[in-house]
Amino acid sequence: MVIARGSTYREVYDAFEWRLPARYNIATDVCDRHAGDPTRVALIHERADGAVQTYTFLQIQRSANQFANFLQYCGLAIGDRVVLFLGQDPATGVAHVGCWKAGMISVPTSTLFGADALEYRIRTTEARVLITDRANYPKVAEIRERAPTLEKVLLIDGAEPGCLPFWETLDRASDAFETLSLTPDTPAFINFTSGTTGWPKGALQGHRSMLGHMPGLEFLMDFLPQPGDILWSPADWAWLAGLMDILMPGWFHGLPVLTYRSNAFDAERALHMMGKHRVRATLLTPTMLKLIRQVKDAKRRFAIDLRVVLSGSEAVGQDLHEQMAVALGAPINEGFGQTEANCIIGNSSLVMPTRYGSLGRSLPGHVAAIVDDDGAPLSPGKVGNLALKRPDPVMLLEYWRDAEATRGKFVGDWMITGDLAESDDEGYLWFRGRKDDVISSSGYRIGPTEIEDAIVRHPKVALAAVIGAPDPERTEIIKAFVVLAPGCEATHALADEIRESVRDRLARHEYPREIEFVASLPMTATGKILRRELRDREIANRART
Repeated sequence: MVIARGSTYREVYDAFEWRLPARYNIATDVCDRHAGDPTRVALIHERADGAVQTYTFLQIQRSANQFANFLQYCGLAIGDRVVLFLGQDPATGVAHVGCWKAGMISVPTSTLFGADALEYRIRTTEARVLITDRANYPKVAEIRERAPTLEKVLLIDGAEPGCLPFWETLDRASDAFETLSLTPDTPAFINFTSGTTGWPKGALQGHRSMLGHMPGLEFLMDFLPQPGDILWSPADWAWLAGLMDILMPGWFHGLPVLTYRSNAFDAERALHMMGKHRVRATLLTPTMLKLIRQVKDAKRRFAIDLRVVLSGSEAVGQDLHEQMAVALGAPINEGFGQTEANCIIGNSSLVMPTRYGSLGRSLPGHVAAIVDDDGAPLSPGKVGNLALKRPDPVMLLEYWRDAEATRGKFVGDWMITGDLAESDDEGYLWFRGRKDDVISSSGYRIGPTEIEDAIVRHPKVALAAVIGAPDPERTEIIKAFVVLAPGCEATHALADEIRESVRDRLARHEYPREIEFVASLPMTATGKILRRELRDREIANRART
């Protein structure tokens, strides 16, 4: 355990201090140091057909070594990028570890994304290698000629012209590889943010990010690891919630992680998986908890034996919190973070009272506070910028090749999250709104810019603005205000057509559930759309209905 166990929040928080080594590689901590025991299980993989296969850390190490050797054979060097266009699959974990062993940068990318979003991420990172499956390869094929840096495409489950079979290719490589000795600041992976003033930005994280995550995760999961712990979440490994809150923290402690993901969240299926495989620690977003709440007598019917549930991305709320703690037989601990700095605020039921509706307190090793626009700390009760103090190993190294955006993220030593909040006299932090236009829907943080860009590509659309409209189930839903081109008629069929075009170009979770055709959009004198005005108007309209 990275943190020392204590009986109070203050005892645990004050006892922790960072001790970053001079040389560090994530792959050593999450794989190599556990591979000496050939029986130690790393993955329990349940396939769609119900077949279950286990992978030991030794097997993960050998496959990761083979992948590292393959990448070097292809001429990739330290710092080159590899896109993992995959979901929860053993190949995903192997590829991440293989990249890190050889000092290359993995770029996890959700298979929810369409061709345009994928192309943007490949071109932005200038990725040279991509791994995907046959189901998602058509998106790659569509944009491959427009991605000149992309040299190799590997498929994990078959063959297509111009592609290499992932596992068969690895089998031809040596399984001996000496993990490179790197520094904590050596780049390790890139996750893309939700863009508000442009397309998404790539948040570049160093190898130190693994160490930066651990004190917060151990705290949020009531002192992970505990005997018998098995981890799982429906959250995809393309997102930080799946990759760095579940998979890699589990592997950091040599724990088995269940891998199973259906195309859409199914509450009864999720409960079945947790009961069948004796999952003890999980991450379930509030939207998932709301769907699970509809399942009667879940703990008994599915033999659930959870020790702790981590939740976040949106407020859980007192009623849902209390109901689900009873229904699942485990405490619900809320955590807060963002792509640029994950797991920085939260709760642990073992050492601190729950303040329903709050984000929690600064997690061990992190200093979160409320500051004004000049970076001056504000006193309790005053609303200001929720900020994180640097240096902090969980914090991004930079926005990928965007020095101006990186500088703009900071005021002095404070990283500004973009959230507005206030603190109370006990140090609990309370969310009060967004300072920008990010939409929080069903656990996803979604930027409006690329959705608007996809909408206006429709030949009948002249202008579009996207906001988050309040929704009791999803926190917010995506709503688009659309100005049609001259001579075009607003119809239900056209609205459906626009929705489908966005779904095809971007992702299933990024299409507008509601479309309102308008004659004009509110704008500044310089032509900037006033999304906040649209959002305030929408909130007022819904309050009257």
